Amino acid sequence: MATPVSVIAMPKLVPLVKGTKSDRYVTLRETLEALVEDGLILQDVADKLAHDQRTTPTDDHPLVILTKARIKSLKPPNRALDIEKLTEWLAGRVQLPYYHIDPLKIDMGAVTEVVSSDYAAKRNILPVEINGRDAIIATCEPFVTSWQRDLGDMLRLNIQMVVANPLDIARYVGEFYNLARSVKRGKKEEGVTSSISNFEQLVELGKAGRTLDANDHHIVHLVDWLWQYAFDQRASDIHVEPRREVATIRFRIDGVLHQVYQVPATVAVAMTSRIKILSRMDVVEKRRPQDGRIKTRMPDGEEIELRLSTLPTAHGEKLVMRIFDPDVLVRDFSELGFSTDDFEKWKGLIGHPGGIVLVTGPTGSGKTTTLYSTLKMLATPEVNVCTIEDPIEMVEPAFNQMQVQNQIDLGFPEGVRALMRQDPDIIMIGEIRDLETAEMAIQSALTGHLVLSTLHTNDAPTAVARLLDLGAASYLINSTLLGVMAQRLVRTLCPHCKEKEPFTDPEEIKLWHHTVSPWKGEAPKEIYRPIGCLECRNTGYMGRVGIYEILILDQNLKRLIVDNADLAAITAEAYRAGMKPLRLSGAMKVAQGLTTLAEVLKVAPPAQ
Repeated sequence: MATPVSVIAMPKLVPLVKGTKSDRYVTLRETLEALVEDGLILQDVADKLAHDQRTTPTDDHPLVILTKARIKSLKPPNRALDIEKLTEWLAGRVQLPYYHIDPLKIDMGAVTEVVSSDYAAKRNILPVEINGRDAIIATCEPFVTSWQRDLGDMLRLNIQMVVANPLDIARYVGEFYNLARSVKRGKKEEGVTSSISNFEQLVELGKAGRTLDANDHHIVHLVDWLWQYAFDQRASDIHVEPRREVATIRFRIDGVLHQVYQVPATVAVAMTSRIKILSRMDVVEKRRPQDGRIKTRMPDGEEIELRLSTLPTAHGEKLVMRIFDPDVLVRDFSELGFSTDDFEKWKGLIGHPGGIVLVTGPTGSGKTTTLYSTLKMLATPEVNVCTIEDPIEMVEPAFNQMQVQNQIDLGFPEGVRALMRQDPDIIMIGEIRDLETAEMAIQSALTGHLVLSTLHTNDAPTAVARLLDLGAASYLINSTLLGVMAQRLVRTLCPHCKEKEPFTDPEEIKLWHHTVSPWKGEAPKEIYRPIGCLECRNTGYMGRVGIYEILILDQNLKRLIVDNADLAAITAEAYRAGMKPLRLSGAMKVAQGLTTLAEVLKVAPPAQ
């Protein structure tokens, strides 16, 4: 019995200009005429663009030509017609669905199996979704349709045509197919060897351009692609997670993990080995966790550091790479989320010549960024800044940084003891984990040094209790501890799509008053909501910002720090002294239109 031919969703195309026929490329003339007809541009603007094209013709797609011209729309809000707006307009004009290509949401392995790269490039098309027997294929030439029936008959798939940005189609036809080709050929890659002796290996990215060359080592190019792709997508972490037959690659963006790609297990092993070589890890050792670091240089010269960690799992080594953007060290404290009041308090704490200042919060709450930004501000030519870290997260020339080496008995206490003989003015201890480290920090502060460090506690007052729990003497804490700052990161609303609306939901108002009313009265009349757009991948959020709780130890608080201290009493006195809880700091950012109440409640603990 013959296989039935699939039913093809052939579009009923509406020509841009009356009298035009299908099976042809979109022209600039008809596009301009249609834009004038729809009231988006004036006739004289269209005439000038048509004249310019005749004078200096280009092979660019009409939408690209119009984008380069930066013409403002006649319709409110009268913004420039960018490539996405023009593509969406074209799709509506020809009555086809508009499709924005988000590489994070595309199964590159599946879509590149539909047609060959030559077929796709020749017809300006790109498969973007495969759902069972349905294939969605993007095009920027809606009137070139002959391929649609041919492809449906050949593949026995239901073909749906959508209109996408011509620049994205050209870019991703190259990237997707080159990547798929490298994955296939990477299965046969026998490995890459190298002898590296530096603590920090500088890896030059993009030397061969973004296009993968079939004649080069494919694993090398896959790693190159992985890093560049992660930087492009604003990822803070890269996860390579082995499974039985494939490995999943995921990016953490604004605190949320997104699955990016799946590669064969053998390719993932080769990629992990390549990265371990570059980071001076033991490539042969796969039974125990390892740590490493790499500094990469992008084609534009920007350097970015990665901190690496491997973990043995049931199906092989899991690799996580944390990305540290050096730009965070030159950001203003207001960009990190400090209010004017927060910054003045923090500046007062770190302005003391000696004492201990602690930053607390869970992993991933931005403590490292705060400490490095603070040290960067303090590291003038007149002072000696020394750090002991496990591991060194970002290498900064203005500091003298030392890494913990437990295998040779160089822990935090030994490191601080060594730093004390280096004539330091400011010491940063990566984390106070035990009594010995706490005592060394106290001794350093008693001898006139400013000590910055971190603790893992939920809020600022609990840091005092944690030091007491470790066994530090209460009178020494009183003598040396200047203050504690607890912090969290909340996602910020996308500035391109957030919308203001009345704050009228009874449940949210009740939550607001429960969170804020003891410190600040009325709820705002309006707040912003996440909507979702192309810029933020329809999440409604873009980037993250800090919320802070700063505890400054005054005489009243110090009297409460005794061997059997009452944490509730310390917290209550801190509030009386002016400490604002994390949720209040978050609520203020909600009122400013930076984030949402749901985001704040998700990360900030209730006030005690």
